[in-house]
Amino acid sequence: MNCRGCGTPLALPLIDLGTSPPSNAYLRAEQLEQAEQWVPLKVAVCQECWLVQTEDYTRADILFDADYAYFSSFSSTWLAHADRYVAEMVERFGLTTDSRVVEIAANDGYLLQYVAQRGIRCLGVEPTRSTAQAAREKGLDIRELFFGRDSASQLLSEGWGADLMAANNVLAHVPDINDFLSGFATLLKPTGVATFEFPQLLTLMAGQQFDTLYHEHYSYLSLTAVQRLCERNGLEVFDVSELPTHGGSLRVFVQRADGVRREVTPAVQQQLQVEQAAGVKTSAYYATLAPAAERIKHGLLRFLLQAKADGKRVVGYGAAAKGNTLLNYAGVKPDLLAWVADASPHKQGKFLPGSRIPVVSPERIEIEKPDYVLVLPWNLLDEITQQYAVVRSWGASFVVAIPELSFR
Repeated sequence: MNCRGCGTPLALPLIDLGTSPPSNAYLRAEQLEQAEQWVPLKVAVCQECWLVQTEDYTRADILFDADYAYFSSFSSTWLAHADRYVAEMVERFGLTTDSRVVEIAANDGYLLQYVAQRGIRCLGVEPTRSTAQAAREKGLDIRELFFGRDSASQLLSEGWGADLMAANNVLAHVPDINDFLSGFATLLKPTGVATFEFPQLLTLMAGQQFDTLYHEHYSYLSLTAVQRLCERNGLEVFDVSELPTHGGSLRVFVQRADGVRREVTPAVQQQLQVEQAAGVKTSAYYATLAPAAERIKHGLLRFLLQAKADGKRVVGYGAAAKGNTLLNYAGVKPDLLAWVADASPHKQGKFLPGSRIPVVSPERIEIEKPDYVLVLPWNLLDEITQQYAVVRSWGASFVVAIPELSFR
């Protein structure tokens, strides 16, 4: 396979997580009698542009289909983050009711609702029918399509030249990353700004977050790689900031390379230097993740097996894609993890891909009073432990497996 960013043959492996189904391919009850598609989950590193990427085994239109089950609005933390983002962008870039805002991967309207509340005309691009419909029910204008150069040209012809384009946690999800980025250079006004948010490679490696590797994530991003991708596609990075979201993310600000230039802030060079010092451009940097994943897998299995032997009941919370990577890599089934509770009704009543662990309503926690609650979306640990603090009233504990097994 060649690098999807620069075309260089890939020769440096990062990790091989075996095979698993796509992490968001939740099963309905009638599908339990059918075979699932299990495909290799391997990640490699380009030694030319240092883009970390999955090997190609699945198509985007299969991964992001009409039954796609990830809805952003079921996290209060994420909604608050979106509201703050809109307020900051309006103030920093002087957006008014005459401005145009376009969000790529608008999901269920979790962010654009705050743009619309300010009277700013906005448009969402979202390829998954389930979430697009949820956004329309909020009164938002949504185009149900995959974004790229051609769709950007069409939107431009319809008068959607953008003052601000937002793309949260989508840059990692696109197979043709060059076509995707060139769409931003097409649709942005000469004075426009685009922001990309994505979990950063440095925190993935430092926190041993191998569970964030799954088929829907085609790329794992550093500013080093993103800057080169932007330059290749008519964009310039002019600012960057660190965020606590998803265990540690970057927000990258870009402008058209041929547009009205803003001065590049010192933060850009500082972040590049941090990545250089960490070793992002060295093969040795990438050698630590595979052994860490194996250690974490063994630790989780020891805990679950011992709890089973002791007659303790373990359940999960959060039917998250990262949890599916962890459970399938470790080979966990319902005999060790009875069920997983999730606040999203779009996941309740379904079964996790691969493990086929049932997904239930959170009300089940208080009814059955398990001994342990394994929190799979560890990035939301504080929110979850506060929201379900009642579990401690009967002596139960919250558990997380990454970066190491710990109890709350």
